[in-house]
Formats: sequence, structure tokens, C-alpha cells
Amino acid sequence: MDLKEKLAHLPSQPGVYLMKGRGGAILYIGKAKALSDRVRSYFQEGAQLTPRIRHLVPQIKDLECMVTATELEALILENNLIKKHRPKYNVVLRDDKNYPYLRLPLLGDYPRLEIVRRVKPDGALYYGPYVPTHALRETLRLLRRLFPLPNCTIVIDGTAERACIEFEIKRCLAPCTGHQSREDYQEMMGQVRLFLEGKDNDLMKGLKNRMEVEAARLNFEEAARLRDQVAAIERTLQRQRITTTDFTDLDVIAAARGGEALDFQVLFIRGGMMVGRKDFFLSGIGEASEAELYGTFIQQFYNKEGLVPPEVITAVAPDEAGLLERWLSGKRASPVRLTAPRRGKAVQLVRLAQENARVALEEHLRVLQVGTAASQELQRILGLQRLPSRIEAFDISNIMGDQAVGSRVVWEDNRPKKSAYRKFKIRTILGANDFGMMKEVLVRWYSFARDCEEPLPDLIVIDGGRGQLSAAIEAMRIVGVTDRDVIGLAKEKGEKFERVFLPEVSEAIVLDPASPATHLLQRIRDEAHRFAITYHRTLRGRELVLSVLDEVQGIGEARKKALLKKFGSLDAIRQSSVDEMLAVPGMTRKRAEAVLQKLNADGS
Repeated sequence: MDLKEKLAHLPSQPGVYLMKGRGGAILYIGKAKALSDRVRSYFQEGAQLTPRIRHLVPQIKDLECMVTATELEALILENNLIKKHRPKYNVVLRDDKNYPYLRLPLLGDYPRLEIVRRVKPDGALYYGPYVPTHALRETLRLLRRLFPLPNCTIVIDGTAERACIEFEIKRCLAPCTGHQSREDYQEMMGQVRLFLEGKDNDLMKGLKNRMEVEAARLNFEEAARLRDQVAAIERTLQRQRITTTDFTDLDVIAAARGGEALDFQVLFIRGGMMVGRKDFFLSGIGEASEAELYGTFIQQFYNKEGLVPPEVITAVAPDEAGLLERWLSGKRASPVRLTAPRRGKAVQLVRLAQENARVALEEHLRVLQVGTAASQELQRILGLQRLPSRIEAFDISNIMGDQAVGSRVVWEDNRPKKSAYRKFKIRTILGANDFGMMKEVLVRWYSFARDCEEPLPDLIVIDGGRGQLSAAIEAMRIVGVTDRDVIGLAKEKGEKFERVFLPEVSEAIVLDPASPATHLLQRIRDEAHRFAITYHRTLRGRELVLSVLDEVQGIGEARKKALLKKFGSLDAIRQSSVDEMLAVPGMTRKRAEAVLQKLNADGS
């Protein structure tokens, strides 16, 4: 069935449509309350389309429709498909990180706060997100100053023989030895929970009542400790709270726009404190309206984000605000308010987010301008066929051929695209043969890229000199990709300056150390080197763990892999307890004791 016939027989129900180009590549994904009306509107003569969509329509060779029961179901399906396929003509957020949270389990006698990056429906309480990560570390340090939380990883059961130095300096009340009872520990964690949830009045009232009780019992040392704790918390609350208790948990979203570039800022406010912020820079947005952009942003951000607050306020009311509010409420499993305030205290928060967005936009545009200038200079100096907007760099890491690995990093629009990074374990080359390893990596990657229609770079950078470059050229010839610029980047022995090696050019080009083009190449090469050597060290660490565990009787392949998966390193296994090791599948107390005896006997 050709495109015209499909357009003539579109369903009238709600659903999602996928517009495809040559070879079936998905170009654009959208949703509609009535598929027939929405999809046909793209092809009507005189239709009012944005420049981005006008450029899209002539490329559409096929389309696919998925019918849903409701418009809300269409919204959910659209979000998931955009996240999966990342179509060229959708506005797509470039953020692949999982944000850090504090997790507080509700089960167990001695629950402890832990840092996690995924929110699971496991009955625990999650606080955050804390962005950047150092905001989370600072919050944990603050909590440990205010509350005597244990700062260790041992199993707490009240039977330890003696307390550690943390108890001696009054930073922990030693629940491990039974000095702090289970009931007192649970009460302390309840106070931590009140603090994180912004319930200041309840927290301070409880602590003051406890202080008075201890004083009445003539337990003046404990009463003094509680008095100092109350004073410290009051000072912290005065310094940390940025708004009134009318605002407990909410996100504030605002944007600044400059031409076809836009920066979104999200302020995370939890318990009346701003625990973090995140910015998202988008370029090439064309003439899309702010309401459309806010709607698209909210969909993609919260489709990824694990924890939706009870209120989201925005500088501009998004398209289909009511539908988005219903969707957010479904994700939270309780009502969520989505508002664009025009007066009151919330407007002050919106202005704060707008100012952060404006500053971030200016910085992104400045970096973009510098990066574009560096790319133009690089093209001029090296005589490249294309402006190097997308650069891929490769490196090899090994020690005399042992645990040999390769890395591929991607630089796009003058910044790293970490979601496209790849690592390779060398399969076919034995011994110290960097040239053969480089050839293997490039043949493997570009064979895959050709078959799967992955985007090709404007420039390929090889970490190495003439030998590595020749191996790379041969690899590209084998896979049939011969229309891309390939260069080698290396320093001659004893030289201070970087040299670029070009195919079929006898003399290397010496780069100016002060040139922006040089700095660009160095950053990309160094990133490829970092990524390769990190993977190499990981494999060597695993090999070390496995080889040492081979010497422990009764520890076979399954148990070795289970231990490595649980603890990650020899040091972590050595510092664990027998009880912690018993959580490893297949581990017995006898085997756990044997492992610890072996590791402690060997030392470091």
C-alpha cells in the first residue's frame, strides 16, 4: 500500500503516527486525538507548517499508525517511542543520565540512607533528585552533622563487641553494639525523614519535647546534645530554606530563547529547599511556539525522570496542559498540579529559573561559537572535505597485548555525545599489535554502522601516527567507506607539539599549541584515551579478582562471577562481612569465611 492509499484510509481514533523516510528510517513521531485529521493536515495544500515540518514532509515515503483507546494512552505511547527511536525531526532532549536520589527503606530494624540512581516501586521512600551530584554529597554531610547517622557498611544487629571511633567523637550512637536501641534508632530516622520532607515544625517540636524529658530525668548530657542539635537544625533551616513552607516539593521549569537555540532550567525544590537544578540546551528548534516546546519538554523530561513532585510550575502554559496534568498524576499515582502562575510567591521562583536559563543560554552560545570557529579552523588547516561537525575518535589500550580494548567517542555540535560512546574487547589480535587492533575495531564498528544505517562522521581521528593511520585507512577500504576524512594525531618522541598525519601526505602537519583547532583535537583524543584506559583497567581488575579467588577451595566460576557482580573489587570483598557475603547467590558461611581468610592473609 503506497503513501497516498494510506492517507486515504487513516483511522479516526486516537493514536500515534510514525513518519518514515527512505529505507524505513523513522523521521518523526507524533500523537493525535483523531489520526485521520492530524496526519492529513501535513499534506494539505497551503497548510500552516513550521519550517522544520515543511522540510520534513517531502522526505516522507511511508507512515505507520498505532491506534490507542484514549488520547492519554497515545501520549504515553508517543513518549516511549520518541525515547526509543530519537527521530531526527522531533525535538529530543540530549540527557542520558539517571539522576541521584536518597533512598530510605521502610523495612528492617536499622534502615540506612543510600544513594541510588533508579526509583523502584519497592515500598522505600525516595528523596531528590539532587543535581549536580555534589548537591547530594553535601546533603548527606549536612544530615550527618545534624543527626548521628552511622557512616559504615557493616551489618547492624546490636551484637558488635566494640564501637568505632565515630562513637567516641559523638558522630554515631553505636547501634551496632546496642548502645543505641532499635526504638531510638527508628525515632532518629523518623527525624531525618521529617527534615527531608520539610516538616520543620513537627521535627523541632519532637526534638524539644525529647530534650525536656531528658532534662526532667536529670540526663543532662543527652539533654545538652539535643539542645545543640536543635540549634544546629534551626541555623541550617534559616540558611537553606529559599521559600516558605507553602512550597514543599515542586519543580520549577522556565526557558530562555535566542534565535533557534533554547535553554530549559528545572529547579528541584524539596521540603522548601532547592536541592538542585538541571539545564537542557536545545538548538535548531526553528519557529516552534513556546507552548509546544514546554509541552514537549515536560513529556520527555518526566518520561525519563523517576519521581514526579506533587506540583510543577512553568513560566509558560504548555500545549495540552490538562492532558499533561492527567499523565503526570498517573505517573505519580496521586494528583499533580501543573500551573503557570501569574502572581504570588511562585512567580519569584519562575523568575529565578528564567534568570538561570538566560545565563546558561549565553554560556552555551559562547561555547558553541568558539567550537564552530575551532571546527572551521580545523577544516582550513587540514583541507578537510567537510566542516567537522561530527567527529569520531578511536584509541587502543593494552599492556603487551594483555586485556586489549578499543574505544570510540563521538563529538557532535562541539560537545561529547556520551550516549554514542562504544567500547570494544579485541577478539582477533594476539600479542602487542596496535595496528592490527585498530584495524579490527574500525572494521567491526563501520561494518555495523553501514548495515544499521548509523550516521557517519565528518572526520575520524585515530590516536597514533603513520602506522595506526594506515591500518585505519585499510579498515575503511574493507568496509567500503572511503568518502570520509581520516587523520592520525600523535607527538613524535621528544617533541612538544602535536602532529597530524594525513593519508598520502609524507610530511606531518605540526599544530600550533595555542590554536583552538589543536585544543579541540586534544580534547577529543584525550577523551578517547580516558574511555579506553578505564575499560582496560576494569577488565584487568576483574581478571585479578578471578585469579585470586581461583585459589580458594570451593569457589568456582559461578561463585566468582556472583562475588564480582555483588562487590566489584577485591578491596570491597575484603572489607565486607560474612553476613554480607551470604547475600551472594550460592555462598555458604564456610566459603565466605574461606574467602575472607584468603584475602586478609594476602593483604593488599
